[in-house]
Amino acid sequence: MQKIYISFYKTPYGELILGSLGDYLCLCDWRYRKMRTTIDARLEKVLRASFVEGETELAKEAMTQLEEYFASQRKVFNIPLLLAGTDFQKSVWMQLQKIPFGQTFSYSQLSEQLGDKKAVRAVANANGANAISLFIPCHRIIGSDGQLTGYAGGLGAKEKLLQLESSLF
Repeated sequence: MQKIYISFYKTPYGELILGSLGDYLCLCDWRYRKMRTTIDARLEKVLRASFVEGETELAKEAMTQLEEYFASQRKVFNIPLLLAGTDFQKSVWMQLQKIPFGQTFSYSQLSEQLGDKKAVRAVANANGANAISLFIPCHRIIGSDGQLTGYAGGLGAKEKLLQLESSLF
């Protein structure tokens, strides 16, 4: 069985758990989110791997890039990612990566970009299942009324992340 090496990183907005499998980051998620067990079980199943604590060079590089991001010195991440989910989830996560820093989209806009205006609920579920927060910027999704909607790190963290990104411009 393969190993997902995990380490922890404290941000100004909460603690993240980072996981790497080989040369890929497969996990960057809020350590104390409600869906922690579900996300972890999916990663273990899809990647046929188990978790073990240990910091890798990839995790160290991810932490460096996160530090630069939180210090308003980085707008784009360049860490190789390993997406663990259904084909639909992967398509949503890939589309999320196209949302530029400092901008937000609604679930309906994201659904339209994926070619199915009626897939709003499925897009929202895929967004919530994202295991690689920040690198896959699910925090940039808001309600169609412009209001902040659920976020694994909490609405306070989401608001601060959006404020941080708007100050980068």
